[in-house]
Amino acid sequence: MSSNHKETLRLLAQFSTVGMSVAFSIFIGVGVGYFLDHRVFGGRTSPWLTLVFLGFGVAAAFKNLYHMASRKDL
Repeated sequence: MSSNHKETLRLLAQFSTVGMSVAFSIFIGVGVGYFLDHRVFGGRTSPWLTLVFLGFGVAAAFKNLYHMASRKDL
């Protein structure tokens, strides 16, 4: 396998983690908020905690994007 092909596969693997990181951060935030809304507080706070934790998930996604973009080995 040529070094150019290896480098392409390495970059593809690193960039695919970006999309998964963004998606997982948002889904985990929504999941925690939904769980708190419906299981812990019995729907009394619905949809507010889901929206708050959605915001936390989006913030975590942008934080991950920033850290991945500022890495020196890309």
